[in-house]
Amino acid sequence: MRGLKGKRVLITGGASGIGAATAARFLEEGSAVVVLDRDAKGRAQILSQLPKLAGAVDADVSSLKQVVEGFVEAVRLLGGVDVLINNAGISIRHNFLDITPEEWDKVIAVNLTGVFYMAQTAARHMWERGSGVILQTASTNGLVGQPYYADYNATKAGVIELTKSMALELAPKVRVCAIAPGYVLTPMQRAEYTDEMLDAVNRKVPLGRHAQPQEIAALFAFLASDDAAYITGHVYTIDGAETAGGLASR
Repeated sequence: MRGLKGKRVLITGGASGIGAATAARFLEEGSAVVVLDRDAKGRAQILSQLPKLAGAVDADVSSLKQVVEGFVEAVRLLGGVDVLINNAGISIRHNFLDITPEEWDKVIAVNLTGVFYMAQTAARHMWERGSGVILQTASTNGLVGQPYYADYNATKAGVIELTKSMALELAPKVRVCAIAPGYVLTPMQRAEYTDEMLDAVNRKVPLGRHAQPQEIAALFAFLASDDAAYITGHVYTIDGAETAGGLASR
């Protein structure tokens, strides 16, 4: 991709899954990369797996204090942040009637409030410097209804509208887009699904399989690159055509 060599990239939720794959892809493109993650074991693993990382910062995105401190540390390690991959997220699989207030608050705090904290902190930094790219992980769950994830779905719909609003306000200095993956075979996804559930999902996806994290990472790399210099304010679905049709396609 044009323009990624030497770019300074911060990836939240970067210790596993889509975040880890994205870190690897940006390193391949010649970028300097710091991951931010609250999981100490995950940070140690990603530093071992990707020794070219500039660092792995400890922060919980649901805490504004930790976000600000973590961003300052990332700037110290990188010398500045040109690209934010705003990716950290959690999910809890429950029937709507069984979601507790505590679970609701937890998912909102990480998936929406945490995205806002990171985006605003990075945007202020980029605005002062005159340029930057913020890319956020949404989901097809934010585009169509999905059972058992009402809290998660609500946060991802929020990320989509946050992305569009940010793009309007931050132009022309900062580009903002989101990616809406469908089913991706990440550790978080695998932990929630039995083999039978995975097979059932694969049968309903026209391409017949889950996405690999590396495929999501490739889209992040493109959107951050100079090849995407006129792209901002939109959400890009990558789901093997799962949401291309309605009930008739399932």
